[in-house]
Amino acid sequence: MTEIASARPRAIFPALQKLYVPFDTLAETLLRLTAGLLLITHGYGKIINPFGAVGMVEGLGFYPGVFWSPLLAATEFFGGILVAIGLFTRPAAFAAMIVLLVTVYFHGIAQAEGLGGAEKSILWAAIFLFFAIRGSNSQSVDAKLGKQI
Repeated sequence: MTEIASARPRAIFPALQKLYVPFDTLAETLLRLTAGLLLITHGYGKIINPFGAVGMVEGLGFYPGVFWSPLLAATEFFGGILVAIGLFTRPAAFAAMIVLLVTVYFHGIAQAEGLGGAEKSILWAAIFLFFAIRGSNSQSVDAKLGKQI
């Protein structure tokens, strides 16, 4: 039995344990890959026009916008790449989580959309918090290099 499987409580349906264990790493890898690829997609427009969000970031109180707008673009686009491939996963996920927490504030409070407007950002922030704490798994560049930051 693997170390991961032995550290887990017994399954309610023990017959399904044979299914859970082999797919454990795959499910985590798919979550990391999906979150990273979606963040890349979200940041693509910003990386093409890195100063396009100057007004938005200044509207949130982040001055000067000419500094924060390209930083936002780089965090989303390049951070998404790093999370997707699992390289420097913890710092990239932490930076993405901070960006998502700002969007929680933006949608939930500044735009007065409440939970309905912020729920997607809350979910994204929670996913990136998971990877900021957990890091990547054996299916990552970090693991292939034998390093975890």
